[in-house]
Amino acid sequence: MDGYLEGRHAVLEALESRVPVSAVWLADGVKDEKFAGRLLHLAYASDVEVRVVARAELDRRSDHGAHQGVVARVRPFDYVGFDDLVRLAAGRHDALVVACDHVLDPGNLGAIARTVEVVGGVGLLIPNKRAAQVTAVAYKSSAGALLHLPVAREANLVNCLKRAKDEGFWVIGASEHAECDIWSAPLDGRIVLVMGSEGGGLSRLVAQTCDELVALPQMGQTESLNVAQATTAIAYEWLRRARHAGGAA
Repeated sequence: MDGYLEGRHAVLEALESRVPVSAVWLADGVKDEKFAGRLLHLAYASDVEVRVVARAELDRRSDHGAHQGVVARVRPFDYVGFDDLVRLAAGRHDALVVACDHVLDPGNLGAIARTVEVVGGVGLLIPNKRAAQVTAVAYKSSAGALLHLPVAREANLVNCLKRAKDEGFWVIGASEHAECDIWSAPLDGRIVLVMGSEGGGLSRLVAQTCDELVALPQMGQTESLNVAQATTAIAYEWLRRARHAGGAA
């Protein structure tokens, strides 16, 4: 997520959401405006460097020319490798990793991260291309969860799932076309839960690599839940079983 945010609302939201901002630039004269008081308070509370510069410098940094006198630089996210998630799960009878099979919306990625952190999951696994990455939008929708949750980024999701099996994980793919529902599925213990993309669901090779495909029960007429909502439902079923077995706090 190395890059810049621009605009008063965007920078304020980033600071309020604890996005790892490393510096804020304010145009000459902006520091005296009313909104700047809140921005400066948040920046100084997080030890973020604030610089007052000529507006022309912000024009050079702006992608859209709509910086409103405020630009922030965001630190790159510190991804881990899948092996790190395996190590974190070592010795745990109940462990949940959620793998995102090319989820595209960073808002969905952040919401999924929030669920995984809340239920005590080990971390997230995402592809390094053609998929949402950890951005300011993801940070905001995670409600701070991405400050505490490891995210592994790898080139080959299928290889990671195969490795997970070797490490004693059961790989479960979520698919609305599956015959098995989550109440009947083997969601106990060490699980890698694979969630598909918003439009296409699970890719063919990923689906073939899963040990089991599961669906959410549905009685109404509305289309199935979106990927973030579905992750929450399945993750809480995992947590319910883990607590019943005495494995999760």
